[in-house]
Amino acid sequence: MTNVIELRETFAATTQEIYSAWLSSQLHTKMTGGEAHCSDKVGCSFTAWDDYISGKNLELFENKKIVQSWRTSEFSQDDEDSILTIQLNEVKEGTELILTHKNIPKGQTQYKQGWIDHYFVPMKEFFN
Repeated sequence: MTNVIELRETFAATTQEIYSAWLSSQLHTKMTGGEAHCSDKVGCSFTAWDDYISGKNLELFENKKIVQSWRTSEFSQDDEDSILTIQLNEVKEGTELILTHKNIPKGQTQYKQGWIDHYFVPMKEFFN
């Protein structure tokens, strides 16, 4: 059995600003505070948080949705990649980001708080 995380947060930014920042090495690094090497092309690999996170862009729907394979240095070699989906919806206050993280290895429960502490909190400050 694997874990699934779903989080929702609203940011004072456009869908285009969040989409671009997520897929830009320079902006992702500034947005989170951890070094990132990203791409805005399907099939290309990325790393984030000083190589703690790695994966590949699986599907990209400009300014709307990002689907990535995702793993951390805490995954074992036998663990399959997890799947991260970022859905971006325009709302009155800016953008509602819905994060769905599936296929997390059993016992690795730290990622829910990690998304909040290492993404949502710094993103609120970055887009303020």
